[in-house]
Amino acid sequence: MIEQDVEVPMISGKADAVLFYAEDGKRRPGVFHLPDIVGIRKSHRDMARRLAEQGYTVLLPNLFYRTSRSPVFDFEPNFPDERTMKRFGELAGPLTPEAIERDAASYIDFLAAQKTVSDGKMGAVGYCFSGAVALRMAAARPERIGAVASFHGGGLFTDTSTSPHLVLPRVKAQLYFGHAVKDQFMPPEAIDKLDEALVAWGGKFESEMYDGALHSWTVPDSPVYNPPQAERAFRKLTAFFAATLK
Repeated sequence: MIEQDVEVPMISGKADAVLFYAEDGKRRPGVFHLPDIVGIRKSHRDMARRLAEQGYTVLLPNLFYRTSRSPVFDFEPNFPDERTMKRFGELAGPLTPEAIERDAASYIDFLAAQKTVSDGKMGAVGYCFSGAVALRMAAARPERIGAVASFHGGGLFTDTSTSPHLVLPRVKAQLYFGHAVKDQFMPPEAIDKLDEALVAWGGKFESEMYDGALHSWTVPDSPVYNPPQAERAFRKLTAFFAATLK
């Protein structure tokens, strides 16, 4: 597996990213592995590489390039202390819904242009903060994104005019949501409302809870990493992409 640091041309500058592809150079479905708000680091590189080994060309972008190149933290994040929360705001603040969709188009064009990416539908998987980003990617380019997965995604349904669920009418992808328990960023009532919105949308989706798994359970460097449930999530993800992208 080749792991290549790249730069993606963006409307607002350049985004650093990591591209993973097989050494044989064959064309495979393109997939976006979107990191949580702590950004690109060893844990997400390992996760993206493992996904690529299942038969994909994977792009791991720095979603927060407007604020900082990777690494986006120069200290150990410690939620919810003031310094960490201030940095979260600096990273997430520039990512308005409009900015996310503009960025999505640039990421998709970049990955589609790679010689190791096939012409078919692409997939996207988001974690925590980036679950909503993955959904917005599907709305930005419905003709290219065929499958979206979100694990412990936060804020997927809110009562605001910018709630991510409001993009569903533009989405043509199949969707999967794996939710955490006791998640302050996606409480049970929000999950219920998201499920109702998904039913009304009418597309193909699955939404399920991972028992005993707390917010950020899939990420190996998370303090609540849950290996059995993380493995279950990975199996679910790879089966989902295999069924929709190959």
